[in-house]
Amino acid sequence: MAPVVGSEDGTQYHKDFTLSITKALGDQLADALEKLDRAPLADASIARLKEKPGVYQLYLNGKFVYVGKADKSLPVRLRNHLGKISGRRNISLAEMAFSCLYVAEDFSALAPEQLLITHHKGMGDIPWNNNGFGNKDPGRQRDSTVLKRNHFDVLFPIDLDRPIEGLQAGETTLHELLETIKTGLPYNFRFGKSAEFKARSVNVPSAEMTADEVFQLVSAAIPVTWQVTALMGYVIMYDDSPNTYRSAWRYYRAGQRVNAVPEAEPAGEIEVDPPTADD
Repeated sequence: MAPVVGSEDGTQYHKDFTLSITKALGDQLADALEKLDRAPLADASIARLKEKPGVYQLYLNGKFVYVGKADKSLPVRLRNHLGKISGRRNISLAEMAFSCLYVAEDFSALAPEQLLITHHKGMGDIPWNNNGFGNKDPGRQRDSTVLKRNHFDVLFPIDLDRPIEGLQAGETTLHELLETIKTGLPYNFRFGKSAEFKARSVNVPSAEMTADEVFQLVSAAIPVTWQVTALMGYVIMYDDSPNTYRSAWRYYRAGQRVNAVPEAEPAGEIEVDPPTADD
């Protein structure tokens, strides 16, 4: 008799049996999400969601581009993405949609996001899960990094023509203005500290100023050894003028805007941050 496949001694009455529980869960999650309608990535849609953990998928012009999870609150996580995309060029929130599933809190231990990523990678690419879309502020040590051409920040750079929310016309301190900029932009603004910023006075001529206009104003108020640098995905301000950054596309020095041509490496695999809990 021919041996049963999987038996090691040629007998027919025993063999290995393998069941991939994680694969089955990933397939079921993907199937459940696929059956859902898609809603615009907008405040009105997100406001209807429950404050519960879950997994979600993002779509750009109908194409599935990203899968993510929210350990605490789906609305919080999706609003983070809404804010990020709203501050980018080459993309519009009108092009974005989402679908989501609520999951039990103890289900997060099974890493449902990774189950979905594994499922979809087996069927093709998930472009935004591999291009730095979900990354946080990389920190000072990576400000000089040259990004790859397929990085989210290269494809969709920050929009410096966007107005700063919460800005008020009138006299303020440089310190207060910097804090307003930080909270009023949908992308990160990281800056060095100086005690004299609390003593320096700045006149904001209008509450309707764009980031570009305000950064020119700030650069005229900071010491000449400081500069504001617009990188592809965020803005920094440090005491390092006229230092240059290979991924910078604009500098603000002594009240002047200085344009630059950012470098970019060939497209390829991108280091991404590990998944984190909700902010």
